[in-house]
Amino acid sequence: MGIATVFVIPSNIEPLFWLAIFLACAVIIARKAPGKPFLHGLCTSLVNSVWITSAHVLFFDDYVARHAQEAAMMTSMPFPGRVMMLLTGPVVGLVSGCVLGLIAIIATKLTKKSA
Repeated sequence: MGIATVFVIPSNIEPLFWLAIFLACAVIIARKAPGKPFLHGLCTSLVNSVWITSAHVLFFDDYVARHAQEAAMMTSMPFPGRVMMLLTGPVVGLVSGCVLGLIAIIATKLTKKSA
């Protein structure tokens, strides 16, 4: 997704891709993780945020060229765009990790009921 969000996926449909990824990850966590689905979801998203942030920082100019709304938001920030991405990437990873963790808990409960 890191590379895809830079070069292929426009920001207006990006949430649909993330929803599909979260649901797929939650099902995999529910089926394969040895327990603690929330922790597995949290850690998955934190690790994922590392390479997504890295891709966005490395390909910053390409990212900004294809994401006008995000580029406009960065102009009002107190730090340059790349620095803001480095600072906000882990926070987004943490928040999305909490969301994935909750979805993984739900998927675990649904998987156990249907098994």
